[in-house]
Amino acid sequence: MQPIIPDAHAIFALLLTVVALFLFTRDRVPLESSCLVVLVTLVLVFEIFPYERNGVPVRVTDFFAGFGHEALITIAALLIVGRGLEATGALRPVAILMSKGWKERPKISLLATLIVAAALSAFLNNTPIVVMLLPIMVSVALRNRTAPSEILMPMGLATLIGGMATTIGTSTNLLVVGIAADLGLGRMSMFYFTLPVLIAGSVGILFLWLIAPRLLPERRAPMQDTSPRIFNAQLYVNEESFATGKTLSEVLARTDNRMTVSRIQRGEGLFVAKLPSVVMQVGDRLYVNDTPEMLKEFEQLIGATLHQPDSEQPQPDTPDSPLPPEQQLAEVVVTRGSLLHHRTLRSTRFTTRFRLVPLAIHRARTHVVDTGRGIDEIRLRAGDVLLVQGSPDHINGLKRGGQMLVLDGTTDLPHTKRANTALGIIAFVVISAATGLLPISVSSLTGVALMILTRCLDWRNAAGALSTPVILIIVASLGLGVALMATGGAEFVAHLFVAMTFGLPTPMVLSGLMLLIALLTNVVSNNAAAVIGTPIAVSVATEIGAAPEAFVLAVLFGANMSFATPMGYQTNLLVFSAGGYKFSDFLRVGIPLTIIMWLAFSFLMPMMYQLD
Repeated sequence: MQPIIPDAHAIFALLLTVVALFLFTRDRVPLESSCLVVLVTLVLVFEIFPYERNGVPVRVTDFFAGFGHEALITIAALLIVGRGLEATGALRPVAILMSKGWKERPKISLLATLIVAAALSAFLNNTPIVVMLLPIMVSVALRNRTAPSEILMPMGLATLIGGMATTIGTSTNLLVVGIAADLGLGRMSMFYFTLPVLIAGSVGILFLWLIAPRLLPERRAPMQDTSPRIFNAQLYVNEESFATGKTLSEVLARTDNRMTVSRIQRGEGLFVAKLPSVVMQVGDRLYVNDTPEMLKEFEQLIGATLHQPDSEQPQPDTPDSPLPPEQQLAEVVVTRGSLLHHRTLRSTRFTTRFRLVPLAIHRARTHVVDTGRGIDEIRLRAGDVLLVQGSPDHINGLKRGGQMLVLDGTTDLPHTKRANTALGIIAFVVISAATGLLPISVSSLTGVALMILTRCLDWRNAAGALSTPVILIIVASLGLGVALMATGGAEFVAHLFVAMTFGLPTPMVLSGLMLLIALLTNVVSNNAAAVIGTPIAVSVATEIGAAPEAFVLAVLFGANMSFATPMGYQTNLLVFSAGGYKFSDFLRVGIPLTIIMWLAFSFLMPMMYQLD
């Protein structure tokens, strides 16, 4: 079968799609910036070079339709409703129940955790579920002398499996269902594809329960007291410090020579030799790498401070004692899309905003972080861990905000008198959508209004639930999808795919498309893979005369198989940081799980749609 020849605009749309997918994999470039560049490029080219196909012009305003797309509105509404559950602590009883029984029956408790996590993820965004369960699971593992690495990854991947089960399970599902409806397919109900997910997912859960823990090597738990993380920090010498006027050898002797100084900075950009006889002066910075507990002990022994005394940011709750009884240390993980991702502490006004003092930084697989300009000026990456100091209330506030993962399992989860109200609201959203009483877009938006009116959420928390990267990647991907369909680019790719698979049975073509999307989703955003893949799937099905619903579901299932890489999904990054995993650990578990789910769906889908 000879593929059609694309015109110039179709070639541009295809090339821009490739560039977009490449940009989405670059961690150094903020995702929202990549999306904006793609969207601006798209609209400028079609504005400067107008285009029409078969007498139908492509309007530039069509590329902005994503901002008002029903799927995006629904996703944003569900994110806010989910934040209401988190803020009120409505899931606290579930978390407490899941933490019980581990000592007597750890194997059965692990299975129960996987099932509950998957079930919750079918109706709620899985990110807050993982954030809620991570500290609990780590605490359970340490109490039972089990390596947290054996249970954290299976728990995180179970939420991805559960998210496949309903149309509201993930933003990817909502996008695929919405785009399929735009392309003329019937609207899929909430449980339209739940049955195949239950069957295939059961096999996947059994794998995560029985086999995955055996494939994972024991990793050092980041929160384990006996082997905590090593942080890069600076000790600032001030006028009241013991170190002032003392030689380096005297300062080290004060710590019984347990402190190791990697370098000494005096003034901006000036470093002095680490000679034993060098005399410490006011304003000197001692670069030290050690555990949080040792850093605080060194701070007290030599009278230096881990925070910069003359910082432009306020130092809240920092009296003379380095760590008063009413204060705590906490480790905070920077996640993709969070406030700190690709930004500095100073530019985000972290201390003023959260009333917490940043003391040190840990960067995965990097022993030393260049803190020469001060920790406030370090451009933070996903997976970085900050050591912060502050009152329990302020640490809890950061945790409740949900913008960053606080690796601290000692604080009780929030639980308020409005928890039952929040549960009632989410039940209304799910039941009204499942029964067809209201479209999911209407029920979710109504849920947002109820959360605000009942004071389960205030407007600040509601706005904080929205993610700029998520919104922009959906809009940019929808714009690319419009361009691919309008110019015939999707039709060209479909022809090419059909030509490459010519002569193969329809079930094998379906299976090949699903595997292609599954590979793509582990490298780029699953939303991008789904939005771009859906129109191509419909075109492929049309070309070979097969049921388009089956091929749309192949894209949906493939785009949700973000199992094999840490960057495949945000929860993978959270688990990656909290469990101390290596990249290869995700390959050990994620590749077999992907193959299991792919084979299961490849067997089930032809049976459901009677594909020959």
